Amino acid sequence: MGAAPGRLIAVVGPSGVGKDSVMEALATATDFHLVRRVITRPSAAGSEQFDGCDEDAFDADLTRGRFALHWPAHDLRYGIPKTELACLDQGRNALVNLSRKVLMEAHTTFPGFIVVNLSASPKVLVQRLAARGRESADSIAKRLARQVDLPAGLTVINVVNDGPLDETVRTTLARLADQDVADAPSATREIS
Repeated sequence: MGAAPGRLIAVVGPSGVGKDSVMEALATATDFHLVRRVITRPSAAGSEQFDGCDEDAFDADLTRGRFALHWPAHDLRYGIPKTELACLDQGRNALVNLSRKVLMEAHTTFPGFIVVNLSASPKVLVQRLAARGRESADSIAKRLARQVDLPAGLTVINVVNDGPLDETVRTTLARLADQDVADAPSATREIS
């Protein structure tokens, strides 16, 4: 008898909340697969590990059905290659940085889908965003003023990432254990 499917775990939260750092630390602390996204920007840009491409290559991949999920955001396009989620069929859990725009699609596509919703105090977010040096103080203020709610009907774990990273990881893993992440529901899903 084969292994129970793994669960797809989306990590969401505002810019500056530390999604990439938390995901990398969770993947290091567990056997979770860290999903590598395709983004229409140069591969050298940003702190996360991703595959960069231009619009034409993205369109070609989309036409070929390469992506399990895709969405536009901030004048860029993002895709999750189906190959990155093959680990789910071997019973391995996967962490992915997703847009709120595709959470319901992921929820209906992937059995046992969970959302880890990271937050931090406005003071911490301002400090982190300012440290990046990518935006003006006015742009940061506008970004922080945006309120985005999660869709209803999702399994959501809320975690505050204001303190040390190892504390956030311990809290997240404890809350995932409460959701029986290791015991993902059996289901058949086609992602190839």
